[in-house]
Amino acid sequence: MSNANPSEYLIKTEPYYHAVSDEITRYQAAYDVRMPVMLKGPTGCGKSRFVEYMAWKLQKPLITVACNEDMTASDLVGRFLLDANGTKWQDGPLTTAARIGAICYLDEVVEARQDTTVVIHPLTDHRRQLPLEKKGELVEAHPDFQIVISYNPGYQSMMKDLKQSTKQRFGAMSFDYPDSAIEAKIVAHESSIDMAIAERLVQVAQSSRNLKGHGLDEGMSTRLLIYAAQLIVKGIAPVAACQMALVEPITDDPDMRDTLGAAVATFFA
Repeated sequence: MSNANPSEYLIKTEPYYHAVSDEITRYQAAYDVRMPVMLKGPTGCGKSRFVEYMAWKLQKPLITVACNEDMTASDLVGRFLLDANGTKWQDGPLTTAARIGAICYLDEVVEARQDTTVVIHPLTDHRRQLPLEKKGELVEAHPDFQIVISYNPGYQSMMKDLKQSTKQRFGAMSFDYPDSAIEAKIVAHESSIDMAIAERLVQVAQSSRNLKGHGLDEGMSTRLLIYAAQLIVKGIAPVAACQMALVEPITDDPDMRDTLGAAVATFFA
């Protein structure tokens, strides 16, 4: 059994999330039947915030794993560790979540190796089990356990995709950047900036998103808009704030930086 305390993983205060459609209702229904859920959408569009909000709303523990290409199966399920008394087993985040009935959120799962993500398969079908082969234990998932993964389909051509054998274990929900009015409200709320400036930041972002596939891999995310707004609130001039938070992070190409800089100047000259 795990020594983890489920209350340690509860989100105590309500995360700000502005619904754009019926995604809250759909996720609630998926959780009610413990359906594994896959969230698809561009970086910084609110997928992680949505999971945090739903965990808070459902009052369920949330364990988040930021996936990367160096992550091994042992990083997820656990391993034996040496200490002064010899060796002891330490559960990984996936095992902990399965034991205590948490929502386990694998963020940007496509960045993990396929031989690592395959360990989630027994938890995403009727078995709801996790074999700990090194320990010789079969963990039966807690009735409240659910697994959620996210990834950015826009990176499929540059990075590996999920196997169909993985994809078809999940219900899927597609996310995108909100429409301009909602996105401006989000930026204003998260940064305490004036709504008029938030609206102009959103217009800059929309200009960049129109360049996706035409010199940019991704447009400016809602997350970056909040960063720019926070800099402006701290007294940084809008053009300089946009250069630092919006332009420089998304491209190293001098011509593209000039193009984006011109877009910034259009709204903040």
